[in-house]
Amino acid sequence: MKEAEADAEETIAEAEAAREARISEARSEADEIVADAEAEAERLEADRLEEAREQIEEKREEIIAEGRRERTELVDEASDRVDEVVEFAVERFEEAVHAQA
Repeated sequence: MKEAEADAEETIAEAEAAREARISEARSEADEIVADAEAEAERLEADRLEEAREQIEEKREEIIAEGRRERTELVDEASDRVDEVVEFAVERFEEAVHAQA
C-alpha cells in the first residue's frame, strides 16, 4: 500500500510538473505572439506615417508648382501692362508737347 501511495504521489508530481511546463510554454508562446503583434503594429504605423509624409510632400510640391505658375502668369501680365502704361504715358507726353507747341 505504501508503494502504491508513493507511486500515486510520484504520478501526481510528474503530472503537476508537466502541467507547469505546459503553462510556462504557453506563457512563452503568448509573450512571443504579443511581441510579434506589437512589432507588426509598429511596422504598420511606420508604413502609414511614411505614406502620409509622401502624400504631404506630393501636395506640397503641387502647391509650390501652382504658386510658381501663378507667379509667372502675374509677372507676364504685369510686364504686358508695363508696356501699355509706358505707351500710354508716351502718348500723353507727346500730346502735352504738341499742346504747348
